[in-house]
Amino acid sequence: MSTEEGASSPAEEMKRKFKEALEKKNAHHREGQAHLDGDSAVHGGAAPQTRREFRRKSG
Repeated sequence: MSTEEGASSPAEEMKRKFKEALEKKNAHHREGQAHLDGDSAVHGGAAPQTRREFRRKSG
């Protein structure tokens, strides 16, 4: 059984449409710059790390 280019099943047509929409969406997101060389201003916590102590409330 051979398939022609113009005569595709509805399932194949739907897959093609979804694939085109996904490619269009991904191309839209790739338009900006990546900024991979940037550095975050935050490098550590504000307070030194200490072991937390939990106490029960008395009374």
